[in-house]
Amino acid sequence: MNSIPTPHIEVKEQGVIAETVLMPGDPLRAKFIAETFLENPVKFNNVRNMFGYTGTYKGKKISVMGSGMGMPSIGIYSYELYNSYGVQNIIRIGSCGAYTDQLDLYDVILASDCWSESSYAKVQSGYDKDVIEATAELNERIIKAAAELEIPLKEGRIHSSDVFYREKFEEFEGIRDEHGCMAVEMESFALFANAKILGKNAACLLTVSDSLVSGEATTSEERQLAFTKMMEIALEMA
Repeated sequence: MNSIPTPHIEVKEQGVIAETVLMPGDPLRAKFIAETFLENPVKFNNVRNMFGYTGTYKGKKISVMGSGMGMPSIGIYSYELYNSYGVQNIIRIGSCGAYTDQLDLYDVILASDCWSESSYAKVQSGYDKDVIEATAELNERIIKAAAELEIPLKEGRIHSSDVFYREKFEEFEGIRDEHGCMAVEMESFALFANAKILGKNAACLLTVSDSLVSGEATTSEERQLAFTKMMEIALEMA
């Protein structure tokens, strides 16, 4: 383990952060999860306003922390959590854009793996493939938790992109058809890469926030406060 605190997490003692961390992109969503679902939550990080909290859920110690947007950001935070604070499991809980008309707003997706044109993994560790899998054991536990909660879950490949504003909008159809991606987000490829190289576990639960097919979209407030089904699944799994 590397020394603590790290440049981006101010915790000075081991054991403050739980072995399992839920990681939304928005630090305000982390705050919402902690205050809504956790018992006796304690904030452990304020650096750059990337809030992190530890509390208990049904007697189980669990942490939640924001990751920021994009692979460089989640790459930093997840690496420090894994490598310096003894975190074993990170479950990203975020939003995504649907690439297919088979997905509706608010549908919950479990990423089996992700495809990306990003150079993150190659630069970080020499991993030169464009697909990285989630941890199978975590996914199995997530599927079981969703079934117990009777929350429908759609599983498949997602696209992790470095670019939010793509100039050639129609390119998503080629990505969908050629690589079998059902939706797009911007973080999981880096998270899965860090887990792979460090021998840790990672999974990704997403809620459909908008559709590139229909043009429908949720509001920023809905994304922050209303995506509770994936939160409940992740908490039950933990």
